[in-house]
Amino acid sequence: MTDIPRENVQSYPRPPALEPVPHRITIRFGGLLVADTTRALRVLETHHAPSYYVPPDDIRAALRTAEGSSFCEWKGVARYLDVIAGGKTSMRAAWTYDRPTARFAALAGHLSFYAGLMDEVWVGDLRVIPQQGDFYGGWITPNLDGQIKGAPGTRHW
Repeated sequence: MTDIPRENVQSYPRPPALEPVPHRITIRFGGLLVADTTRALRVLETHHAPSYYVPPDDIRAALRTAEGSSFCEWKGVARYLDVIAGGKTSMRAAWTYDRPTARFAALAGHLSFYAGLMDEVWVGDLRVIPQQGDFYGGWITPNLDGQIKGAPGTRHW
């Protein structure tokens, strides 16, 4: 079993921290393994479930640029991607920072996936629960405590 210590999202820093993930990350969609890595990074920010980022070399799905972008005061401008695998397409299911801020330069080209738009997402042998809402893309694992943003009314706190 994956040994992940208890963490309280209210104890995560602001500005956020970036750290390597010591566990295997796997993502499945369309009946296929679309990402498999032991080289992921994660971003930890107060009241957020961690966002996990997979290096581009460890992505096995086809990706297509989607419309729109968003801006993070810490990481910069994100662009969105559709994920295509096994004859299925999940629209705006992933995002990336092509030119992140200096503090988050290691994220350049890495992709993060909305867990709720994939078939399965795993951190080690722990299945991920998607963060509530349609904006934040954090991954909730059973070791997390505290109030996590994403539910209606929590977007701007």
